[in-house]
Amino acid sequence: MALLQNMKNVLPAAQRTLAHRHFHVSVVASKTQSGKYKVTLKRDRPLTYEMANPPHYIAHRKSWNSWNTSNIQDGNRPAETAIEDMFIRQFMRGTWHNLFASEVIIKRQHNIIRISGIITRVLIPSKIYFLTGYTEELLSYWLQCPIKLELVTTDSKKDTVFKYI
Repeated sequence: MALLQNMKNVLPAAQRTLAHRHFHVSVVASKTQSGKYKVTLKRDRPLTYEMANPPHYIAHRKSWNSWNTSNIQDGNRPAETAIEDMFIRQFMRGTWHNLFASEVIIKRQHNIIRISGIITRVLIPSKIYFLTGYTEELLSYWLQCPIKLELVTTDSKKDTVFKYI
């Protein structure tokens, strides 16, 4: 009987400590910060120019990765545009597997979608021309609008590194 009375006193205290252990509201426990990359011990993480600048430099030193006007007030199809941009990025990552040295930039101008980026020169030019035509044709058919690819080539991904952190 004494054990049961002792358990009645212990149980609320255990519940209180569990609630206090897993719920933090202090600034110290919140160490994550968006848009900033952590410095590694060996300083061997490569950053491009776009990645090296923090988000508050957008429109000053860096630009948006998607250019569209559908997210403004009373814009047309904001949800569909976001889904299409995700689809385009996944398609480009799959079709141009491990060739992009930068992020894929999507620009929408009227009904034309321009996709730009920096790729490495590991393929012969005829294969790059084939992939360009293949990508433009399939995306034009699926999205029902003209697609233009604007690609720049570089020798290696190390050429796009701005600094190491």
